[in-house]
Amino acid sequence: MDWHVKELVAAFRRCDADAIPVKLSACGFDTRRPAGLVISGFGDALPDAMIVRAIGAGSFEEITLRLGLMHALGESGIAVHNSAPAVERCVDKAATSFLLARDAIPTPATWTVQSRVQAEAIVRREAAHGPLVLKPLFGAQGRGLKLVRRAGDLPPHEEIAGVYYLQRFVGDSRDSFSDMRLLVSGGRIVAAMRRHASHWITNVKLGGRPEAYPPRRDETDLAIRAAAAVRAQFAGVDLIRDGDGCAYVLEVNSMPGWRGLQSVTELRIADVLAGDFLSNLDSRRPAARSA
Repeated sequence: MDWHVKELVAAFRRCDADAIPVKLSACGFDTRRPAGLVISGFGDALPDAMIVRAIGAGSFEEITLRLGLMHALGESGIAVHNSAPAVERCVDKAATSFLLARDAIPTPATWTVQSRVQAEAIVRREAAHGPLVLKPLFGAQGRGLKLVRRAGDLPPHEEIAGVYYLQRFVGDSRDSFSDMRLLVSGGRIVAAMRRHASHWITNVKLGGRPEAYPPRRDETDLAIRAAAAVRAQFAGVDLIRDGDGCAYVLEVNSMPGWRGLQSVTELRIADVLAGDFLSNLDSRRPAARSA
């Protein structure tokens, strides 16, 4: 169990609910069983609900199976937060960008193609207006990001798993870099922080320095709308302001960590997440009290 799981288990215990940590990699399908599923630690039964902390690393087939299990639990009437569709929308950055733009939520201009020739054409056309950021389509915690100023900066096709996800670089980079992370749960802001770094990648795990941050009204509105756009019950929404002060949504994380946030707030974030989760569960199935 990582720190986040331990925090959630303790929070659920304080709510008189039994939270049983389960790895999706230890679960599977068995069509001979009444439910057709094997959920580690539950025998032939199913949990009352499931809160997804992480899917875990794996091959395309392994990830597909784990998402399939989440879909199956949802189809069986089990409350899954975040749901498999919500996780899929957020894990796929191109899908997130599409949904944000469709809902008229300010987000940097984004292009996603599978051909290096197409990617080079985009860079030659767009880099004249400022650098682009190349991101892994499936990635987190700031890993694998690359600033692209010319077509020659693009890595070979095989190094990026065949997909070029390019986004307009946004930010005010006079002396330092910063952005905001807002944690949304149940349609409201739970906590927020500003991340500072000497490098344009501000993730806390890569050296970004978090500080407590009272979000502005427009930032609160954008974060709540972004979580709703991907239909996430809870989400970590990353925002940034450009040199003119305009706010943009960079990403929506459906499996957000909050250790950095917890370090700058006295609020017990796990308690809020557990409470919101159980309140939602009680509204669906009043008798259910285990997860």
